Amino acid sequence: MARSRRRRPDPRAADDSLDRLIAGWKRSETRRGREWTVQPVSAAQALKDYTCPGCRGTIAPGTAHVVVWRADGVLGDAADLAARRHWHTRCWSIA
Repeated sequence: MARSRRRRPDPRAADDSLDRLIAGWKRSETRRGREWTVQPVSAAQALKDYTCPGCRGTIAPGTAHVVVWRADGVLGDAADLAARRHWHTRCWSIA
């Protein structure tokens, strides 16, 4: 039987491309003069209940939404990330 001449993908390259893909989902937005980092969460990734700060409603598990945190906070990246909030996608879009 003849051997295949196709190259097999390097698993390390797949990990790297996945990291780049995930990082690519994050985006920066400016709202009311502040810089925010916005990261979508798919329905499959949403595993807990959250309270949306926009409408005070519950974001149920299995509901796609966005996670938002300040990108320009004065206390540093760790503090900004710790203060992140989960929003309904629609609530964030009209905030």
